[in-house]
Amino acid sequence: MKRKETDAGYSQLYHSLINRILHGAGHSSQQERQAAFSNADLPQPLHTLLNKVAYEAYKVTDSDIEAVKQTGVNEDQLFELIVCAAVGQASRQYENGLAALAAAVKQGGEHAS
Repeated sequence: MKRKETDAGYSQLYHSLINRILHGAGHSSQQERQAAFSNADLPQPLHTLLNKVAYEAYKVTDSDIEAVKQTGVNEDQLFELIVCAAVGQASRQYENGLAALAAAVKQGGEHAS
């Protein structure tokens, strides 16, 4: 398989994953999943938990999880929102990496790739 074909396959898989996470059937609303994915407009204590998931996952504690459950979020919803937050952060890093690579190729010519 040639590189461009592989790149196109990865791109399709990436976009399919994002679409499925944000628009597929779930226990959380699409609006809640989008907010978790974007790490924006989240109520407390969900914001604290998902911000930790996105930036400092090793700091997540049982009390963070319990605080969110106390607000009425069930385990299925919580799982989905945590996945959305993690994939959202990974997506931002992936997109930033692609942009940096494109800029390097543009500045350095075709040999920079």
